[in-house]
Amino acid sequence: MTLSADVAPDQDRKGPGRPRSARVDEAIVEAVFDLLSAGQSADAISIEAVAAKAGVGKATIYRRWPNKEALLIDAVTAMKGPLPELRGESVRDDLITLIAAMRNKRMTDYGKVTACLMPELYRNPEMTRVHQAVSEPRRELMRSVLRRGIESGELRADLDIEMMLLCLSGPTIAQNMLRWNPNVPDEHFAEHLVDFVLRGAHA
Repeated sequence: MTLSADVAPDQDRKGPGRPRSARVDEAIVEAVFDLLSAGQSADAISIEAVAAKAGVGKATIYRRWPNKEALLIDAVTAMKGPLPELRGESVRDDLITLIAAMRNKRMTDYGKVTACLMPELYRNPEMTRVHQAVSEPRRELMRSVLRRGIESGELRADLDIEMMLLCLSGPTIAQNMLRWNPNVPDEHFAEHLVDFVLRGAHA
């Protein structure tokens, strides 16, 4: 998303107490995604390049983020989006909803961005910490579904919840980021994965 040419530069300037423009924020974060998706590493991306891609001035970015690392952290947060709503009626259905939310078009596109961010996550402890913090609410939501299944008797009482999270999320992330196994079809991926994993977890 690039700001249109008819937006005057001064229009984004904040006065005292004036909230910053969400539209400008979105354009800047999308510019980061576009540059990463195009194959640039996090190290190679500059504030100048982001500003040019978003159609804003460098000062506009620095009014919002003190440095590139802070901008990347916010981009990772925005990439995850809101948590999916669960019906709470069936463990299987709720797990499918969670996996499907990781496999929608938006998350598949952002999987490419995450792949480009991986070197930064390895090198930068702060980026790793933030990425874990952003991912934790989704893990906890899946944990709550699995705990409910254990309590209701749908799932085994001795189920290793953390390993179950890994078995469900790992293949999804691998397919999103790397298309790791091209022989696994995209259609009904969530249903097939959940059913496959649940075979060993059912009570």
